[in-house]
Amino acid sequence: MNSIYSRFVIFGIVALSLFSSCISEPSRWDDINEEGAFLVFRRQSSIGEETYSITSTKDSIIVKSLQGENERGRITGVVSELRLSKDLIPFYYNNQRIANDDTTNILKVERSADKISVWEKDFDVVTKEITTDYFPLHSNIPAGIEIMLYHYYFEHGEKNIPTLPRGEVSITHTGKDTINIKGGEIVLDRYVTEGINWGGRTVWLDESKNLIALVKANTQIREMIRKGYEEALPTFIAGNVTEQIDQLSDYTEALKGPDYPVIALVGGDILDGLSEHIKKDMILIIEDGRIKEIGKKGVIKIPEGAKIIDVKGKTLMPGLWDMHAHSNQVQWAPAYLAGGVTTIRDNGNELEFATAFRDAITKDGAMGPDILLAGMTDGPGIRGNGVIRARSVEEAKKVVELYHKNGYKQIKIYSSVESEIVPVLSDEAHKRGMTVTGHVPRAIGNAKIAIEGGMDMLSHRSLILSILFPDVDKIAQSRLYLGNHDVSQERIDKAIKFLLKHKTVLDPTVALEVVRYLPKGTPGEVVEPDIGRIAYELFEGKRFRSGVSPERAESAKADYTKGMEILGQFYKAGIPIVAGTDNIVPVFGLYLEIETYQKLGGLTPLEAIKTATIIPAKAMGMDSETGTLEIGKEADIAILEKNPLEDITNLRTVSAVITNGNYYESEPLWKAADFKPNRP
Repeated sequence: MNSIYSRFVIFGIVALSLFSSCISEPSRWDDINEEGAFLVFRRQSSIGEETYSITSTKDSIIVKSLQGENERGRITGVVSELRLSKDLIPFYYNNQRIANDDTTNILKVERSADKISVWEKDFDVVTKEITTDYFPLHSNIPAGIEIMLYHYYFEHGEKNIPTLPRGEVSITHTGKDTINIKGGEIVLDRYVTEGINWGGRTVWLDESKNLIALVKANTQIREMIRKGYEEALPTFIAGNVTEQIDQLSDYTEALKGPDYPVIALVGGDILDGLSEHIKKDMILIIEDGRIKEIGKKGVIKIPEGAKIIDVKGKTLMPGLWDMHAHSNQVQWAPAYLAGGVTTIRDNGNELEFATAFRDAITKDGAMGPDILLAGMTDGPGIRGNGVIRARSVEEAKKVVELYHKNGYKQIKIYSSVESEIVPVLSDEAHKRGMTVTGHVPRAIGNAKIAIEGGMDMLSHRSLILSILFPDVDKIAQSRLYLGNHDVSQERIDKAIKFLLKHKTVLDPTVALEVVRYLPKGTPGEVVEPDIGRIAYELFEGKRFRSGVSPERAESAKADYTKGMEILGQFYKAGIPIVAGTDNIVPVFGLYLEIETYQKLGGLTPLEAIKTATIIPAKAMGMDSETGTLEIGKEADIAILEKNPLEDITNLRTVSAVITNGNYYESEPLWKAADFKPNRP
């Protein structure tokens, strides 16, 4: 009896076990109804909020996101929807940008059976067969959608994720951070995610793999922080700086060759940056990072033990300067060097990152261009830019002292600074040996008043040329005004006299206008032939520039063409003009700026080159150290395949660069920066 009973019990247990195994485990995604929000920061200043919801039906998960921003007075929104199966396989995604009552479809991906269709802004619809799972994303994917990317990653074996429209995402665990939220400690896992935006983003997840925060940059830094965690912003800022500098260390280890006390460049043609005359078949000796000798082959003796580099047939010229950079990620280091840029003025950045980036190169020997820092400050209100504000006399003094103690060369004044604060910032900066650059503030509205208030340098062509109309109130608030006002030679001559008297340096960033005012639908390649070479994640973001109507494009072109003719007169009169990009396209935007100076400003190739070599060196008080190829100066050298005096576009043929005593060939640098060779 006991035996029979035992058998029934055993049978029951086995049957129950088998029955249970046939029932799928409950999914965390069953009956989910989650809502949340992320706060959006730009340069640590709150500019918006993104709300999201995650709900489920019987067989799918639906994620919706609505992001609204007021970024310096520009109000935009993004609405997104993602649909996935219960095992997190996406089958539908749609992202639309809403601005000024206009809806722009950024990306739509739809899967049915074994086919998938992709609608991507500025591209034709593509439908193709698909044999693998994927995750749809783009460089500006909302945080509410990105939540599911990480759940997908962990539930599908922690492998690289194929993505659409292209590429793949890698996710690497790099450490843990403990944050304090409302007096309690929370441990978060820190990751670096690559394949979404150029260079990657730093991401924090909680123990349930929920996205808590991310810091990203596509030439500007943004922070997305889950609501309720904003008090940990300093931890997220510091963590991103750590990851960035670690990546720069990796670049340096991989690309920086052995130190050579003496380098001999043999057989090259030398464009010294001062003379139109090219010296042929020369030898240039570098010792301890400085130019020791320059002379003809057969006359100059190459020191024993020197590293000899054959540059026969190539042109050696001074390394280029970008005087309006916003280098918010370390990928700028290999990219700049690859393009022959050896010095940049970072013209507004997050203090923590910019300082660490500069110090890693200057103090720790990391690879990269020399970085000079201009510390940005703005005034009150929602139209202000960044977290560092000068809203009172006392705040202005503290801002200058903050930047000065961190080794900044300049104060950058932005658009919302009040008129009475400009002289305070200028005076405090000048007391400390710093100079002042930036925008003509809206409250002032005219370059003449800004210069009289103590500003030493001005940025942006339309703001600069308000100097022509000192009798017109706040003309700088309108970008395109030259066509509506009489620009007599008398006005131009008066402006020249005033600018020479005040020794004002001008940073027109006109290439930004050339690109911004393309007719709607015009490929960027029309004005920037190398735009397709850059890292695709960055190319994608830049390709989303909307363009303007044909009428607007025509009037804008007439305006900046006329402006460049006037700036050409300024240059010829001796007013310092420097080349800067404001980040149109990394590196190549600098070439476009220089080319535009020649094409529209009437400068000779050498004059145009000087705007990116000796003139910025003088403007920053460094012309005794760099800016030309002369004995005793730092060996900042770009090595070109072709002579740029014959054709200014030959600046694009940089094949190698020397800076800080190191020699780098361009192609490995482009590859490190994820720039692709010869992309159509």
